[in-house]
Amino acid sequence: MANWFECKVRYDKMMENGLQKKVNEPYMVDALSFTEAEARIIEELTPFISGDFSVSAVKRTKISEIFWDDSADKWYLVKVAFITIDEKTAVEKKSTTLILVAANDFKGALDNFMEGMKGTMADFEVVSIAETPIMDVYKVKLGTTKPAEQTAE
Repeated sequence: MANWFECKVRYDKMMENGLQKKVNEPYMVDALSFTEAEARIIEELTPFISGDFSVSAVKRTKISEIFWDDSADKWYLVKVAFITIDEKTAVEKKSTTLILVAANDFKGALDNFMEGMKGTMADFEVVSIAETPIMDVYKVKLGTTKPAEQTAE
């Protein structure tokens, strides 16, 4: 299971009008710890940001799953309530989950969410869909363990 961290990165961004503006942009990273999340976001953004930048905040999120769309440029947070019925008391119980969905617009977010939930047997209802300020999401890199340091012969 993925551990998603939101990392805020502060840097000087060149705006469309040619002026530089200090921005603090959020990114999502799959990592095992706060330290790894900070190291990963620095590694991922170094090629794209010219000049100095700093990681101003790292926080763990409650996002349980991400539905990807490579053609999308926005991220939407979908709050979904899974409906279960207690067998003993026959009472309906709702448990909410947060899912991040990539899409170009609100309707696309709903469509991509429903496509991602197609194989789900559980009953659910969409509680809310909101656009997020998240700039990009970085999955875990598999097989990137550093080789042991070679000893001098």
